[in-house]
Amino acid sequence: MGFAKAAFVVSALLGYARAIFTPEKMLAAPRRSTANVNPSGDVALFSSTTYNWTTHKSSTTWNILDVATGNVTEAPFDSSVSEVVWIGDTDTSILYINGSSDEIVGGVALYTADIGTDEFSPTRVASLDAPFAGLKATKTKSGSINFVVNCLSYWNNGSAYNPDLAEVPLSAGQLYDANFVTHFDHYLTQERYAIFSGVLSSINGSLAFDGTMRNLLFELPYTVTKPETPIVPNGDLGDYDISPDGSTVAFLTKAPHLSKANHTASYVYLVPHDGSAFPVPVNGPNTTAPETAQGFSQAPRWSSDSTKLVYQQQDGIAYESDRFKLYVAEINGLDSKITPIAENWDSSPSLALWSKDCSELYVVSELYAANRLWIIPANAEADFRPSNFTGPESVVADFAILPNGDALISSASSWTSRIFYTAKPDDASTKVLLSANEVDPELEGLKPSDVSNFWYEGGDGDLIQCFVYYPGDFDPNKKYPWVFNVHGGPQSSQGDSWSNRWNLRMWADQGYIVTSPQFTGTPSYGQNFTDAIQGNWGGTPYRDLEKLFSYVEENIPFVNTSNAVAVGASYGGYMMNWIQGHNLGRKFKALVTHDGKTNNINAYSELWFIEHDNNGTIWDNYENYARWDPLLHAKNFSTPQFVVHNDLDYRVVISEGYVLFNVLQSLGVPSRFLHFPDEGHWVLNRENSLVWHKSIFNWINYWTGKDEALLQDIVIKQ
Repeated sequence: MGFAKAAFVVSALLGYARAIFTPEKMLAAPRRSTANVNPSGDVALFSSTTYNWTTHKSSTTWNILDVATGNVTEAPFDSSVSEVVWIGDTDTSILYINGSSDEIVGGVALYTADIGTDEFSPTRVASLDAPFAGLKATKTKSGSINFVVNCLSYWNNGSAYNPDLAEVPLSAGQLYDANFVTHFDHYLTQERYAIFSGVLSSINGSLAFDGTMRNLLFELPYTVTKPETPIVPNGDLGDYDISPDGSTVAFLTKAPHLSKANHTASYVYLVPHDGSAFPVPVNGPNTTAPETAQGFSQAPRWSSDSTKLVYQQQDGIAYESDRFKLYVAEINGLDSKITPIAENWDSSPSLALWSKDCSELYVVSELYAANRLWIIPANAEADFRPSNFTGPESVVADFAILPNGDALISSASSWTSRIFYTAKPDDASTKVLLSANEVDPELEGLKPSDVSNFWYEGGDGDLIQCFVYYPGDFDPNKKYPWVFNVHGGPQSSQGDSWSNRWNLRMWADQGYIVTSPQFTGTPSYGQNFTDAIQGNWGGTPYRDLEKLFSYVEENIPFVNTSNAVAVGASYGGYMMNWIQGHNLGRKFKALVTHDGKTNNINAYSELWFIEHDNNGTIWDNYENYARWDPLLHAKNFSTPQFVVHNDLDYRVVISEGYVLFNVLQSLGVPSRFLHFPDEGHWVLNRENSLVWHKSIFNWINYWTGKDEALLQDIVIKQ
């Protein structure tokens, strides 16, 4: 690709000076949405949100990207617009959600407009009585607009839930008789998300709304788990799609006959847009789907002729990191016939869109820690092996197919928070339209040569890829202290990618060489490699890390391995606690643990996750839980450790952080504890994030000798 990064050896020989990339810059810099392309492929809309450290407020603007030239202009509407759909009489006509309504407290309003006219003149076409979101719409033959949105709904009647108008109970007590009680960062309530359909009827050249919103899930029968779309906690409008002819809606919901706390299984359903029939399953039990395909489904997408659906599904019903496989469903009314596509491809696609003639699928799938774009025939045989036409230089976040077959890609990398570019599938040539590091002052000077990677032999003989991030003033003739990062998941990757939470390029600019190994369990290196962490949390991955330490000692002269700190979050936090009790922990000056498990025996806050990765329940397989329990090695804890744990983290509950800190303090190990009462598994609030960064950088700078003064004014003492 045209913006390819340099190889490891070349990067190591390059030195350049520029302004330091600080937490303040990273947190204030524009955060751009992905590109929303119009039907003709001429322009795309995207939002951009910045933060002001003087006013301590964020501000959002909408922008128009010219797909031919890359020119960016400001859109004629403001931040009150939350979502936009291209639809109407022209290629520049839009339907959008205004985030508030002056008619209904807590509601939203729908407007139509045309951004291609000289004077922007929006027309309100509907007021909706709840905070609906996730707008999708299509124009029917009659000229009407059929649309769908989602919202929480009341459990007893299916109507939309408006928290601003809901009756507040006198007691805050919540009674449960089934799991989940909590999920990630919230307690489950009786209200569930549902898809609602509506119609903007074409009458005498204008659009009219009769106020009717139909809950398309309310009539779906269930025996165990109440239907819900989007699927919490990570579901969004990608969990459903409306057919281009406007007649049918496809959506996901968790398996209605299985406990959602113990199982990951979910299925695709079809329902008429007008709610005239009950939803029927496309896949799952008693359908034409393969018997092996029973697990989690994702991203149903209609073909342009409304006759086919493409989606992805896992086999296992209780394994969140199983491999996704591609399936195509031929639709006849509410009946469907399922065909697997390239089912032996050892990859895990996350999104697929149809080509304009419906003969091919453009597919996003990860390879070597980077989401790439591939093309697969819609009738590909099981052994078909696709080729990617985007490379590892950026991580694909989203894409659209232009009328000429090119892809307009929204991506990012460790050196830029957003890249918009076009890519040609036939020759893999690219054209960059916008790269944040070239237009944002906060990111000025960041470049592809700031990151490289190498491969080394891991603990069981597998080749392990490791990414390296350099400070902006890097000089290969100097020695730098080392940040030894272990990513979370564990079945996730952290390579040449952008993050507003763990931005490893920004960590490097504090004066460190930062590494990020893709240890055993990381996806995108083959499913066997991912699965190998099962029942093995402190085994092979730990040996991979030991081997990395030795490799860097022996092969990378500009890294001062005697002046290193190890850091990690989630599984990476668990690994910090495991390292603390083992020999590798003695090689670091200090450790940083963010929301990591301390007591494996007590980690039963999410059932399918803990039971799968420990080969069963704790009562049937106690030995395996105990085998990889960091707390059982507490007598060896001696390396200074910084502990972060947040009150709203219900996946790895805060008691894990309390226990770790109490043990460290009781042993006399230098340690600090940081928590945020308003954060969950991730620190998302910018002000909190700034404290998080400053506190951690202060800690590692002290123990590596970069700064002998510890910040004292924010520390709570006895």
